[in-house]
Parts: sequence; structure tokens; C-alpha cells
Amino acid sequence: MGLAEKYPERYTVEHWKTWEGDWELIEGVPYAMASPRPINQVLLSDLVFLLKVALKDCRNCAVAVELDWYIDPYTVVRPDLIVFCEDIPERLESAPALVVEVVSPEYRQRDEGLKFELYRREGVRYYVLVYPDEKRVKIFELVGKGYEEKKDRLFLFEGCKADIDFEEVFKGRALP
Repeated sequence: MGLAEKYPERYTVEHWKTWEGDWELIEGVPYAMASPRPINQVLLSDLVFLLKVALKDCRNCAVAVELDWYIDPYTVVRPDLIVFCEDIPERLESAPALVVEVVSPEYRQRDEGLKFELYRREGVRYYVLVYPDEKRVKIFELVGKGYEEKKDRLFLFEGCKADIDFEEVFKGRALP
């Protein structure tokens, strides 16, 4: 065991607020965020449009991009895209109904492992992983205390339902 592992430091959201650059803080451990790839941003823009159209009748649900979610004094994350169904808060402190992460190769393990477990634990109903390089989407729904892969396109939100085909973002687009 190395010295850093033997004497780990734990930071708080108050520390995080003073840092330069883009960071997420998960259980007191800082994680640097890299600048997104152009393809990630293009897909993210398409996903926002897709969700806005699908949720047009869900008046109490909002779509937000790269919004900090304050989970507890040691954890703040910035999902690529979220849907929350509540009044627009001063700062987001409750679990979004849906989280989308556009997966980059260098952060795949974080999105599929660490964030998967964190979002499950915190009660995010739907977790969507978008893989630009593979042109595929994996969708998970919280069932009981665990995530199960979702096979249909029907999403239930506070007082409404939406038919969302996340694969639509890959149709007709030339991707690298």
C-alpha cells in the first residue's frame, strides 16, 4: 500500500467551491473533469432537443445540461444532462429523475462503475449511458434497490409519461 492510500485526504464541498478548473467530488475524493470532445457536445445538444420534444407535455419536468448536483457535504457531481421534475431550485440537492452521461473512453470506468453505483444509491430512476464511439445507448431503470437494463422506450415521470428513443441521436448523423 502506497502512502497516499494509507493516508487519504477527504475534501468537502466547501473545499471544492474554491478549486480552479472543473472537478467532481465523490465521497470526499476529487475527480478532474476534462474538456468534452466535440462529438460528445454534438450528441448532448441532440439529446437536449430530443428530451425537450419528448417532455413537452410534462410541464413540471425540466432538462438541464452540466448542472451541479449537491448530494451531501462530501459529494457534488455534474452529470452531462439531467431531467428533474420539481420547481427549479436555487441549487439541485435532490436526485434527478433521469441522468445521461455521454461516455468518453478515458472516463468509461467512472461512468459505468462509480457513478452507476452512486446514482443507484441516491435513487436516480433512470440512468442513460451514451457511447458515441460505439453508436449505442444503455438505459437502466431503478427497480427496488438495483438497476435493471431497460428494454422499452416508455419513461414515467412525475405525473406524465414520455416515449423516448435515445438511439435517435445516431440516426442520419455521420460520426467518427
